[in-house]
Amino acid sequence: MPDNTENLIAGLVADLKPVAPLRKRAGMALAMIALGAGVTGMVLLVGLRADLRSGEPDPIALISGDLFLVLALASFWAVADMARPYVGVRREGWGWTALMAGVLPAAALVLLATTWLHGEPTQLALNGRDCLLFGLGWGMLSAAAQVWWLRRGAPSRPERAGLLVGVGAGAAGIFAVSLYCPHSDLVHIGVWHGLTVVLAGLFGRIAVPRLIAW
Repeated sequence: MPDNTENLIAGLVADLKPVAPLRKRAGMALAMIALGAGVTGMVLLVGLRADLRSGEPDPIALISGDLFLVLALASFWAVADMARPYVGVRREGWGWTALMAGVLPAAALVLLATTWLHGEPTQLALNGRDCLLFGLGWGMLSAAAQVWWLRRGAPSRPERAGLLVGVGAGAAGIFAVSLYCPHSDLVHIGVWHGLTVVLAGLFGRIAVPRLIAW
């Protein structure tokens, strides 16, 4: 055992090696590559919607798809930042984006309630399950990229990081699906596409912390 403090410190630092710092831009780029892979895979598998092929995109489908894309990007940025813990830093910007995207499911629920009160048949088609399953499946690419990035760092709030990984992955997956999904009604988009993000967020909150634990 070292006989003085200087020798003790020298022994502790003798094997230390410098490491490259984690840069948020690198983490963001990794997540974007995964998102692009999901979009490319979805398009190659099933093709584009008819309105996109004709060059006349449906306004509702276009706006909703863009909202989910923005949510995915905001979540990616927050996750890339969380790999580098800071004391006293608040990362809440993604929450405003989530609230913005939450307008879609909220509006869908209002329309469903109105339809039910008037005794009319609902527009909630069961084939929305395909959107949900495809969205969760392609979102796994983004989730894997973000988990790998977090494991390189030291996230101080793994539960919050897991939630963001899931939300970002679900939003990325459903954005890929929106390029094919033939349904442009608000009820379908708000319920099935929104449910995809919610389920992915819950799964991320439960599963990811175990994968990124120090």
